[in-house]
Parts: sequence; structure tokens; C-alpha cells
Amino acid sequence: MTDRKQSAARWRRAGKWLLGAAFAALLPAGALAQQKTLYVGMNGGDMERAFTQYVFPDFERANDVKIVVVPGTSTDVLARAQAFKDKPRMHVMFLDDGIMARAISMGLCEPLNDDPVLKELYPTALMKGRMAAGIDVGMTGLGYNTRIFADRGWAPPASWMDLADPKHKGKVVFQSASGSTFGLHAFLMFNRIQGGDDRNLEPGFRQWPAFIGPNVREYIPNSDKLAEMIQSGEAAIFPLTPTAISRLKRRGIPVEYAHPREGAVILMVGECVVAGNSEPELSQKLALYLLSAQAQAKALEWAGNFPSNKNVQAPADNAEALKRFQGYMANAKIVDWDQINAARPAFNARWNQTIER
Repeated sequence: MTDRKQSAARWRRAGKWLLGAAFAALLPAGALAQQKTLYVGMNGGDMERAFTQYVFPDFERANDVKIVVVPGTSTDVLARAQAFKDKPRMHVMFLDDGIMARAISMGLCEPLNDDPVLKELYPTALMKGRMAAGIDVGMTGLGYNTRIFADRGWAPPASWMDLADPKHKGKVVFQSASGSTFGLHAFLMFNRIQGGDDRNLEPGFRQWPAFIGPNVREYIPNSDKLAEMIQSGEAAIFPLTPTAISRLKRRGIPVEYAHPREGAVILMVGECVVAGNSEPELSQKLALYLLSAQAQAKALEWAGNFPSNKNVQAPADNAEALKRFQGYMANAKIVDWDQINAARPAFNARWNQTIER
């Protein structure tokens, strides 16, 4: 190549570089950087929709990040975290408190950063120090189909033993106690009424076939089918939380919460940052944001979550529900998760073999 041709080629290359540099200078800051994605393991359905549409967007805009939900029950999310422990595919996960206790013991969570927002939480919302924190403080009581109860002139349920009322034969829908916290809570309360405790489950297993068992239309693995079964008239009474009831009511489903006189069982949905994930700083930032009054006010308004942050001010149309919830807390029961989790494999096997056989 002649010197003239080589010089011309150099100028063409230089011109292309300068043009590219000039174009890049006109772009907004960060436009050339690839947007990061955070994966959050959590319940699907109504909760996923509420968080995706109303809770996550503020954080996404402020941090130029995309949040993708990995939907599933707490058991599903825990299994995924365990399967990919060495190379996590999730950054933050939401788990029911009992399953969160297992996740912590398995080394799947890393401590939340110490932050002023943690002082805004109810003391019971922090788990094992700062290994996890509640984002939705709830309880398992009873849900009932208001259309069926009105049509038949029935009074709302008032006791866990209403699940055993013969008039509800074929109309009780029960989440599997081997896979659902709702079902497990209901069984544990039945067991206590029969004289047992969290260490002694014999009374519950022994009396189930004579009381609640004959009334059960179907044991379902989780609550995903419940809305359909309520609308079709298959489900009249079932274990459920005020939060879940609130979400169903927002969809126009004829359902209401009933607080058992024996007390409901505390059920807290907690969050933890997945240990060893690919974006530790951004994951911590998201977790702390979700504990803020700003985020939890939106979760209360759109998802029906009862806040763990004491500074949340309820919107006018949620104030009465929050007040009722605080009243339910007066006789709420706490279960011994360490004892339950230690005996869980044997419990699950027995439940599957003797109740859902």
C-alpha cells in the first residue's frame, strides 16, 4: 500500500472513532452501561402483581435496575436457593418465617447491613439478629366464602373447630400441611385444641380422621387454586391470612376473614439477601428499601401486606383494616419453629402417608 493510501486509511479510521466518540458524548450518563437485573424469589399471583406494579418501580427507576420475580411457594424458593447455593440465581428471597428459619440455618442468607431503617421495625420483625427481617406481619386464621354462608344463613366461623362442623362436609379446602404454612398452622392449632403441643403431635394425627378429615373436599399443595374454588362454590371454609383475604377481595372474590377465638397463628413473610449472590451491594440496597415506610405503605395499599415498619401511615381506606389487625394480635399464637423444623421430615412423611394418602 502506498504512503498516500495508508495515510488516507488512517484518517478514515480516525474519523470513525471521532464520530463514535461524539455520538457517545451525546448519550445520557450510564446509557452505555448494561442495565443490571435483580432476581427476587417470592410468591406468585396477587403478591407478585402488586410488587411488580407498585412496590418495585420506584427502586428500579432510582437505581436503573430491572427486578424479575422468580415465583413459587416458600418451599419452592428455598429449594431453588439450596440447589444453586454455590452460584446463586436469586439475589433476594421472600420466605414464610418457618422456612426462613431453615434457610438461615442452611447458610443461604447473609446479614442485612446495619441501617437506620432497622430501628423503625417492630422488634419481632428481625430474625436471628439481622439475618432476615419481616416485610409482611400476618397470621393464619380462617377464610370463608361469604356467598355460600349468606345463601345458607350460616354465621361466620368463630373457631378452628368450625372446620370439623358436619354442615361443612365436602366444603373444607385444606392446604397440604407438608408443603404449606397455612395448612401446617391450622393442623397445629387443631392439635393444641385436642391436647397436644408443638412437641407432641399425636392428638392431632389421632383425631383428624374423626373430625376435620371427613369434611375436606381437597388437599391442595398451595393457595393458587383457592380463588377458583371459592368462585365455583367448591370451597366454603379454609385456612388463610387477612393479607391473602384482602388480595382476593380486591379481585371481587366473595371472601372474608374470620378470627378464631382460640387465636390465629403468627405468620411473618421475611426477606433475606441470598448469600454469595452476584450483586451483594445492590441486593442489600433493595432489601433495605423494602423495609422502608415508603415501600411498605405501597405494599399495604396494593398488596394488603401489614407492615413491619412502625412508621407506616395507612391510607384512609386501609386504616380500619390495620386497626382490626392490631386487635387480632391480642391473642395471636407463636409456634416453636426450631422444634417443628427439627421434626419436619418425619411430620411430612406421616402427613402424606396418613392424611393425604
